[in-house]
Amino acid sequence: MDVDSQPMMEETILVGDDLMMGPPSPVIPPEIASHVLEGVELCDGILRNLFLCLQINDIEPFCQDELALYRQCAESRDKVLRVRLQESEYKLGSSMPIDLAKERVTQLESEATSLERHLILASGAEGIEGFRQRWSLHGRMTDTKKRLESLKQGMENRKKEGHDPSAKPSTPKRWFLW
Repeated sequence: MDVDSQPMMEETILVGDDLMMGPPSPVIPPEIASHVLEGVELCDGILRNLFLCLQINDIEPFCQDELALYRQCAESRDKVLRVRLQESEYKLGSSMPIDLAKERVTQLESEATSLERHLILASGAEGIEGFRQRWSLHGRMTDTKKRLESLKQGMENRKKEGHDPSAKPSTPKRWFLW
């Protein structure tokens, strides 16, 4: 059998825009960052290698391994971060003083509304720059809404378990700084 008679498989070449498949990396609020990021592979070494490859080669087709490795690492990292973000918001909703939890709900609702408005404005932007803006805003808005939902679920869980929101802890806790 002649190898040349085999149908050719198309070679796929990754480019930087291929890193924009799926949602963008979540934005981690500074007040819960230490807890959320603890022990997570941040892919910074792989990203550094990718930038070095791009700097040396000046074009993406020569950096296929680095692009593929970073994409795989970032997808895995982002899944873990999203789960941890939602868990953190749930814990905050079920454990922080109710007035602070309500304040946080208001803050997240305001942030989601602002992102929605920016997304509407970005819908008029054309080309790749418009796509990038919409992609980023949509991802941030989705993450914010999921965090808000988790926070509210934590607050609901508190009510179901009969926690007394007026009870003051004997020692003051520093919320947001785990």
